Amino acid sequence: MEWYDILIGVALLIAAIVIIGIILLQEGRRQGIAGAISGGADTFLSKSKAHSLSEKLRRATKYVALIFILLVIAANVICILL
Repeated sequence: MEWYDILIGVALLIAAIVIIGIILLQEGRRQGIAGAISGGADTFLSKSKAHSLSEKLRRATKYVALIFILLVIAANVICILL
C-alpha cells in the first residue's frame, strides 16, 4: 500500500463523514402535523434564517458530494494504472 492510497482513503473517509453530518443537519421537506404543533407560529425573521441555513446546507451537500465522487474516480484510476 503506497502513501497515495492511504491519502485518498483518508480523504474519502473524511468526505463521507462530512456528507453524513451535513445531511443529518438538514430539515425534512415536510414537517407534517408535528411541525405545525411545535413551531407553527414562527416569525418572519426566524423563517428566513432557517431558509438561508437550509440553502447553505443544501449547497454544501452538493459540493462535498462532488468532491467525494471525484475522489472515488481518482482512487479507481490510480488502482487501475498502478
